[in-house]
Amino acid sequence: MKTRIGLPTLIVTLICLFYVIGVLRQTDGDPLSFVIYDGHYSYQIAYRLFNEESEISPAYPHADELPTAYRFQRILYPFLARLLALGWSELVPWTLIGLNIIAIAIGTWVIELLLRHHQTSNWYALIYGLYAGNLVALRSNMNEPLAMMLVMLAMLAWVKERHNWAFFWFALSLLAKETSLLFILAFGLYSVQRRNWRDAAGLGISLLPYVAWQFFLFGWLGEFGVSSGQAFIWLPFGGWLMSYQLSWQALLLTSLLIIPIGIIPTIAGLIISIRSIARRFFHPYVYAILFNAIFMLFLPHLTFRESSAVIRVVQGLAITLLLLGALTQSKRILNYSVLWLFANVIVISGTG
Repeated sequence: MKTRIGLPTLIVTLICLFYVIGVLRQTDGDPLSFVIYDGHYSYQIAYRLFNEESEISPAYPHADELPTAYRFQRILYPFLARLLALGWSELVPWTLIGLNIIAIAIGTWVIELLLRHHQTSNWYALIYGLYAGNLVALRSNMNEPLAMMLVMLAMLAWVKERHNWAFFWFALSLLAKETSLLFILAFGLYSVQRRNWRDAAGLGISLLPYVAWQFFLFGWLGEFGVSSGQAFIWLPFGGWLMSYQLSWQALLLTSLLIIPIGIIPTIAGLIISIRSIARRFFHPYVYAILFNAIFMLFLPHLTFRESSAVIRVVQGLAITLLLLGALTQSKRILNYSVLWLFANVIVISGTG
């Protein structure tokens, strides 16, 4: 059933607003209550990027945990939050929250347009808008909503044959979070396969701002951001299995959420993408599913140890599966995608 474009986006926006208001009511209206988990680096970077460390609130509890190049490579979210503050440094905690609400809303609207383009009900956009990873990121000032919004804008530009805009949005998405590279590679492979060298070159050029920023970070901080994070575990699901080193109880406990939100979708993504390629169905969505699933296989242990981290990382896989279901009119994929909404147990329980 199709409905007017924008209604699912309105619902998602209102739920995000009510969620934020609910959190603020429980924390005496303190926006610093959103500066938690790894999101506290976004708060710091918004100040440190402009040499305004002295403006960081005295109530901020992580002043000694300085951001590394790994954190600084995700520059776009804190940079835009600082710009939106219009020179009022005390507004940064609020603009970080507001920017993520805007990103989730725009991302949902773009998903609606993509679903309508693929002649599928835009109600399925609620899966994206109310996806647990978005709400976890909203609660903790994370980069994912902005990065995914930009990836979705790039995809929409691509299907509308506005490829130059797609290159632009992809370039920005990389500066929001480096995992956007998986989508650029997917569209790049598709372009090379079709011998569309103009598109392949355009996607290659979209990498240049990110590469330039990496060299700037190396000159400034002495290391590249892309190589300074956690090491991958080159054993499929090795990061998850490493919990056994603590105890089998630890493995069992983490598996209760990790298996349904991370392991099963990854295996399903590998099966669907490989089967599609074997049947000579070549499409950027198929390659994006494949690359995101492979990425999931080798995640570090610290990522697999936290369900709130896994649900954010697996978002690219989840959303591309939804879009493939719309493209192929697969009711099975679309209906199974609805199950992602149950992952909001992470948000409700505060697990992670």
